[in-house]
Amino acid sequence: MLKTYLFLIGAIFCEVAGTMLLPVSQNFTKIIPTTFLAIFYLSAFYLLTFVVNKLPIAIVYASWSGLGIFTIAILGYIFFKQTLQWQAIVGLFLIVLGVILVNIYSAKL
Repeated sequence: MLKTYLFLIGAIFCEVAGTMLLPVSQNFTKIIPTTFLAIFYLSAFYLLTFVVNKLPIAIVYASWSGLGIFTIAILGYIFFKQTLQWQAIVGLFLIVLGVILVNIYSAKL
């Protein structure tokens, strides 16, 4: 089961890396960032194929998208100087709390 969650973490990392390259690719006009973006997205989906065989797809997608959103928001602040209002920050922490609860209680299925 640990291996499954490591694949999920890897998929989240790849999805986040690909998403962070979207603005850098400048509408897919920059070949190097676009190539890495495609590689990261394909890798994310490849890793997810192993995860959905072991966990319910609803749990996988909730974890993947929720933690991806949270991580992208933090990295957007760090690298692109994007800001969020306090209400959005609270919402992001609620997403993480929701992902934690979903994973805790899905283990009892």
